[in-house]
Amino acid sequence: MMKTWLRTVSVAAVLASGAVHAAEALKPGDAEAGAQKANTICMACHGPQGNSIVPTWPKLAGQHPEYIQKQLMDFKAGNRSNVQMTPMAMPLTDQEVLDLAAYFATQTQSGGLADPELAKLGEQLYRAGNPKTGVPACNGCHGPAGMGSSLAKFPRIAGQHADYVKQTLEYFQQGERANDPNGMMRGVASRMSEKEIAAVSQYIQGLSK
Repeated sequence: MMKTWLRTVSVAAVLASGAVHAAEALKPGDAEAGAQKANTICMACHGPQGNSIVPTWPKLAGQHPEYIQKQLMDFKAGNRSNVQMTPMAMPLTDQEVLDLAAYFATQTQSGGLADPELAKLGEQLYRAGNPKTGVPACNGCHGPAGMGSSLAKFPRIAGQHADYVKQTLEYFQQGERANDPNGMMRGVASRMSEKEIAAVSQYIQGLSK
């Protein structure tokens, strides 16, 4: 009995020690290391300093590091899937994820212009939602200026490409993307019309600090 107990304690100690060492191996995100990695594997799609010039590929510049980290880890774990991003994220180490997140968070996002007519409806939806259909106001989570919240992992959306925002809302609406906490975005998008999605996407593109 004593030998069995000692063996159990020893195994537990080894496992605990390994977990501690694994945790100690990760350092806070290093923006300089992240820059080197980004220039190697990210720039072709996400552009210089994370400002994508292709409207269906998101701008990462100025995004909260916690949000970038979550998305990359979701791609690695299979909780989010994309034919371009999944194979790029899979080989990343946890430290490289932290470094990339730190790098993009320190970059300055390029601005965007909105279609004036669509943006009028988009602003109304963003600030007040649509009480008739149960669409909540976007600023409740993403803030009046679209800057989101790092602690809550609500992304910055201000200045994001309208085409990317529209595509993302449609993915949530159709259930093609399902890594939103508690299904929050799927619930919102499911209540939105095609015109509302287009309008709020335009408004978001024109938002700035």
